[in-house]
Amino acid sequence: MPFRVFVILSLVFALVCCGQGVTPEEAASLAARGYYRHLADGACEQFLEGKAGSDSLPELYREQLLTSCRQFLAQQQKLHQGITDISVSSARRDTLTDYVSVFLLLKFGDDTSEEIVVPMVEHNGKWRMK
Repeated sequence: MPFRVFVILSLVFALVCCGQGVTPEEAASLAARGYYRHLADGACEQFLEGKAGSDSLPELYREQLLTSCRQFLAQQQKLHQGITDISVSSARRDTLTDYVSVFLLLKFGDDTSEEIVVPMVEHNGKWRMK
């Protein structure tokens, strides 16, 4: 019986600690990094799904965006030996416009890097690229 009480109290403690939640900056950063990880892996469709409003794009426009994504990846492969790593530099929330600017550091195969800004918006509980 004491073991059950310990387990229950441990679960309650974990729920209370985790119940404080993740900040909008943290959630947006995780989502942005994930979308760009899809891009680096060549999963252009999953990357595009991270764009706000992507579920209502006309099919022809969607295909053009996917083609552009593939061309970008080929260009980065040719110029920099592809994207090898993505990390979050920082994130800043703009409370007036209600979006989060996520600063990602893209590292390339030729040992160069570039910092980009990805504006993120929350829609129906999910963070998406603006």
